[in-house]
Amino acid sequence: MTHNLVIQSLAPLSDAHHKPLLALSRGTRLVQTDDHALRIDNANPAQRLDIDAYCGTHALDFAFVEAGLALGDFGLVVMDMDSTLITIECIDEIADFCGLKTQVAEITEASMRGEIRDFNESLTRRVALLAGLDAQALERVYEERLQLSPGAETMLAGVKAAGMKTLLVSGGFTFFTERLKARLGLDYAQANTLEIVDGKLTGKVLGEIVNADVKARLLRETCASLGLAPNRAIAMGDGSNDLKMMAEAGLSVAFHAKPVVREAATVAFDHVGLDGLLRLF
Repeated sequence: MTHNLVIQSLAPLSDAHHKPLLALSRGTRLVQTDDHALRIDNANPAQRLDIDAYCGTHALDFAFVEAGLALGDFGLVVMDMDSTLITIECIDEIADFCGLKTQVAEITEASMRGEIRDFNESLTRRVALLAGLDAQALERVYEERLQLSPGAETMLAGVKAAGMKTLLVSGGFTFFTERLKARLGLDYAQANTLEIVDGKLTGKVLGEIVNADVKARLLRETCASLGLAPNRAIAMGDGSNDLKMMAEAGLSVAFHAKPVVREAATVAFDHVGLDGLLRLF
């Protein structure tokens, strides 16, 4: 199997990178595909460590991609929400409205790094701290703080043009996923439901918690409903809760991710936006 090496940069790519990258990759031909990306044909994946070191020094992202692979060979893209499709962790911002952002964010970070093994416990602990908060805080987070990650809309337009379906699957909350589904024209969305009584958060989650196992199951079930094998899915995420669904997919993208996720993924985007997915093919 032959591979191409795709190099991407947030800033315009300098020609000065051409010769060293071609030599390091042991490829046969270099093509600058646009101002921010280049492709090296017949690159050697055994050179990954050298390429990683060079790209790390120069703020470049790289990916070894099977030659001839096209975006249209996949049928589904599955995305995490918090810190992947959007720039924030919604629960941390909700907690800010009751003065508990620091405490909640500490648990969030530990969970994403994989230091808290039980996601259900992590989420339950964090949501319990929100008890009594006016539910209007959710609307304020959505309107005032939630922003799409760079390249999100371009990426979504590209995958839709390729005939792919989209699934937003989140350990966050339906209040946000349902709004994003409608706003962005996503095909499917699944997340956790916060219990609200008399306009206040109760500090409880209703129903099944969307943890790593559930995310992986939703990827498999959605693929099955579409008549796709799981290896025709692309999974994108940033935290340890995404690892199992990423392992199910044919291509996994660690987006500005924790080290444990970056190491496990097929591709890591540390610098470019979500639209970097389109430049892989």
